[in-house]
Amino acid sequence: MDPAKVINDALFTENYQEMIVQKDIDFFSLCEHHMLPFFGKAHVAYIPHHKIVGISKLARLVDVYARRLQVQERLTNQIATIIMEKLDPLGVAVVIEAEHLCMRMRGVEKQNSMVITSTLLGAFQNRQETRNEFMTLIRQRG
Repeated sequence: MDPAKVINDALFTENYQEMIVQKDIDFFSLCEHHMLPFFGKAHVAYIPHHKIVGISKLARLVDVYARRLQVQERLTNQIATIIMEKLDPLGVAVVIEAEHLCMRMRGVEKQNSMVITSTLLGAFQNRQETRNEFMTLIRQRG
């Protein structure tokens, strides 16, 4: 599926410039190196600059990219990049936490390891307080 078509007509003009966060988006993917699943949660945030997107579209973007042969690092970057390109926000942040069956089943056989990747663009990259706010929000439970 084309990620640009996921966003397509779900862009809305809105005078809102505070952080929007969708966290704990469950996903599963298939490691292109080992052909074994990896799965976990994605956390996506952006700071709008006159355009917001329908909130379900963030989760759909995660699915579009995750349902390909993939590596976690690229997945993280692709999600952030498409949001930055299509919404032109002040910033985008994506953090993915995943368990990889290739780590559990073969090689080092580590049963409880977690891989965390992040892509921070715009205000999330340039402003420590913005990055800290995002990290605090995604760590809160309940």
